[in-house]
Amino acid sequence: MRVKCQRDGELPAGRKVMEPLLAVHTPHPAAAHKREYLLMSSFTGCCKGGIFIMTKLKQTFRDSFHELKDVKALAVTAMLLAIAVVLGFYSLQATDFIKISFAFLADEMTGMLFGPVVGGIMGGAADLVKYLVRPTGPFFPGFTVSGAASGLIYGMVLYKRPLTIRRTAIANALVIIVVNIGLNTYWLTLLYGDAFFAILPARIIKQAVMFPINVALFYGVGRILGKARLFTAIRGQGAL
Repeated sequence: MRVKCQRDGELPAGRKVMEPLLAVHTPHPAAAHKREYLLMSSFTGCCKGGIFIMTKLKQTFRDSFHELKDVKALAVTAMLLAIAVVLGFYSLQATDFIKISFAFLADEMTGMLFGPVVGGIMGGAADLVKYLVRPTGPFFPGFTVSGAASGLIYGMVLYKRPLTIRRTAIANALVIIVVNIGLNTYWLTLLYGDAFFAILPARIIKQAVMFPINVALFYGVGRILGKARLFTAIRGQGAL
């Protein structure tokens, strides 16, 4: 007695349709191992990248803290603080909606030269001094926190790094999003009782218009001061 194995062409039509559907694909062990290896490599790479960024930030804050022991750094910071206070009293009314202020230039310059620690202290101190010199309305500590946060962000992005248009844009974008749109909008809701999302759209539009202006102003001023070797005199090295 012999058993004849039917070829595919001899199978009934129903069997031909159903058998591919019932087939189960078993991945090769080597392919599964390779996929696991790639996933682990990606996870390890992300962890290493995060550790590297945290180490760099820690070193940035440590170096900035040591700037507080430098007499020259403290003298320049005091001068920039005075400039920030004076510039805070003047602004250019471009339209009924847009008012260009120049006080941020001194705050950003401090963060770039001396890092986030000095920049944060100077930003908060500038808000306090401006209020003491010319008080406008009730004092609200939230805006002092905003000033310190701005200096902190400027220092984290710009300190001990070459001045480029991309880096300047990143620093100003972070300040606009975190401080001007986020914190300051919230402070205004606490002061005047307005709903956060009611005033948010107008503030986003205003900050979107101010963003390229702020970037162009600081980058232009930084380039001019760099070519004048002012950064070399302050830091002992170029900032460009």
